[in-house]
Amino acid sequence: MRFLPYPIAFLSIILLLSCAGRKRGKDIDFTKYVNPLIGTDWVGNTYPGATVPFGMVQLSPDNGKSGWDYIAGYYYPDTMIAGFSHTHLSGTGAGDLYDIRFMPIGKSSPDEVVPKDHIRTSFSHKNEKAESGYYAVRLDNGIKVELTATEHCGIQRYTIQDSVLEVRLDLNSTMNWDRTTDSRLQLIDSHTISGYRFSDGWARDQRIFFRSRFSLPIEQFTIDSVPQYANNDTTQFIGYGLVAHLSFLIAKSDSTLTISTALSGVDEKGAANNLAKEAPHHDFDRYRAEASLLWQRALSRIVAEKGISPRVDTIFYTALYHSLLCPTVFSDADGRYRGADKKIHTLKTARKHYSTFSLWDTYRAAHPLYNILFPERAADMAESLVAFGEQNEGLLPVWTMWAGETGMMIGYHSIPVIVEAYRKGNYKENPQRIMRLLVSTMEKTGRTDTDNYRHLGYVPADCTNWSLSKTMEYAYDNACIALFARENAAAAKRSMAYAHHAKAYQEVYDPASGFFRPKLASGEWKLPFDPFEYTEDITESNAWQYLFGVQHDTEGLMELMGGADSMARRLGLFFGTPTPSHIALPIFSTGMIGQYAHGNEPSHHVAYLYNKVSQPWKGAGIIRRILTELYKNTPDGLCGNEDCGQLSAWYVFSALGFYPVDPISGHYELGSPLFEHVTIPQPNGRIFRLTAHNLSEKNRYIESVKVDGKPYHRSYITWNQIRSGAHVELFMTSREGHCWY
Repeated sequence: MRFLPYPIAFLSIILLLSCAGRKRGKDIDFTKYVNPLIGTDWVGNTYPGATVPFGMVQLSPDNGKSGWDYIAGYYYPDTMIAGFSHTHLSGTGAGDLYDIRFMPIGKSSPDEVVPKDHIRTSFSHKNEKAESGYYAVRLDNGIKVELTATEHCGIQRYTIQDSVLEVRLDLNSTMNWDRTTDSRLQLIDSHTISGYRFSDGWARDQRIFFRSRFSLPIEQFTIDSVPQYANNDTTQFIGYGLVAHLSFLIAKSDSTLTISTALSGVDEKGAANNLAKEAPHHDFDRYRAEASLLWQRALSRIVAEKGISPRVDTIFYTALYHSLLCPTVFSDADGRYRGADKKIHTLKTARKHYSTFSLWDTYRAAHPLYNILFPERAADMAESLVAFGEQNEGLLPVWTMWAGETGMMIGYHSIPVIVEAYRKGNYKENPQRIMRLLVSTMEKTGRTDTDNYRHLGYVPADCTNWSLSKTMEYAYDNACIALFARENAAAAKRSMAYAHHAKAYQEVYDPASGFFRPKLASGEWKLPFDPFEYTEDITESNAWQYLFGVQHDTEGLMELMGGADSMARRLGLFFGTPTPSHIALPIFSTGMIGQYAHGNEPSHHVAYLYNKVSQPWKGAGIIRRILTELYKNTPDGLCGNEDCGQLSAWYVFSALGFYPVDPISGHYELGSPLFEHVTIPQPNGRIFRLTAHNLSEKNRYIESVKVDGKPYHRSYITWNQIRSGAHVELFMTSREGHCWY
């Protein structure tokens, strides 16, 4: 890949800002290890464009097509670009957003009409560059496009040799589940436009307001359709899916146009305020440098050094980068945001409100990572979920996007996210307020699944789909509530009831087959049953992949299976049994090792369960295999959907050498690290350190452990050890068969 050269001005700015910033990691430039093109091919579904950590704006190219490959708007094998839009999802299995799309077109005169089939333009990957906070491409029509971002704004710079530049603003373009329902445009002055785009789809009743400011005066402004004027004002246009054409005269002395566009979920006033606060000038290089600095500061929260091979640095820091794209800030710079009740709310403090929570995925590793690296954000995310529940008639969210509940996936895994942040001391909120929402979410009547779960002890297969998975996921949610209640005096009396519901997984375990199975309301097992089959009873998985879905009670699971030796044998079969020829693997079953599917979340913790049966070397071997074979520094370098950071967060934790099997427990099972030295600064000023002695590609097994210089005989480290700045030493060996605890 040939990268475009850095402008001298940008280098000067980034040097100046870096000198003024915090010095960490021996002044390592972590951004140089980020490759946003990883995951843009095959099933990763990531986008390569510009954003800042957890930013509202994701300014990225769109190929202009729909389908599984185009979930993120961009698919690496496609070499056509239809425009650059300001919102994208990272690695999801369903597509939406793609809002406020611009496309530059060169013309010889303002009156030249460009045919619609000339709008999509080809490009070559050799003329493309993607890095943290910056994207650039030279289109085959000769126009160079550069993108960068602030938290609420997208900044574009077009460089062109033609005398006239037409910018096409398309509020009608849709892909995948997205459909435009209304739009508005207003010409504010010769340099500024304002408007909105409303849409419906996966993001229900989505409302995006924007304001754009141009560095050059608008010479000509036209609308594709017959204009409908708002308030009889010929500068205000309303209608379904407006498409505008803005022409600019390009001087030979300065062949660039810079466009700054701010978004808001509240109103056009909010977008204008966001623009004024975050993008008051037209200095693209400074915005780019500031975005890069934000990424440098975020990435430097982990200093990982001396990896087992040179390639792991890029894979690791790109994984960390991908982990920090979601959830996204949804409140404006003035603290206002649109709530779940569709009303406008204002934050009372300097907090931020977040949206885009892919909770079935991210509660497992992404949110545990935020609690370690960004405790203040983890607190705001927990508060965002609590506020959503209060605005949503007491029901916590499942999968939120732009103030709406999508209802995607299962479980109420906002519960573990809230409980984890609270238990780890990051979310300091009234426990009674939290408990009210936890209880109302699980006990609100009139919902068939949870009603049956409480009354029958499981979700019956003849009443709903994904019944087995729902039973297992609700068991985990109830375990979280039980622990929260037990540790808070005002709610302690309710702990026993929720602890009982947390055992619901036992109701659907069949000792005869040795699997969790879908069960009918009558109490009979649903027939036929094949543990290899992918059916409507199990969410994106089969019975093998849900066999170990009891993160909160591995001791109870072990007892069901007949003890540690029996569970070890089942783990061996899980990782060693190939899929029979009569089974067609669905698209989400990727990254397969036996029945283990690393491309989907229910499998993510299972390799670490070898620690529970005192065979840690077996888990370490599988973990190292996943790390080195299923993640690559290539566009097809992700083996499954990125899923808003979860797939990458698994890599981050596992490369460090530990993983949160049960996120709310505060325990992190040890595995097989990729780096000799890891340091993680803590908010209390202390520094957590992990040193892997004798580490190499062959020395992947832990022989012994020390913590703060003393021998350590547990399979896990704890939250308190991380936060207190402990020094964990792992002594590595190539010898299998040793258990240090």
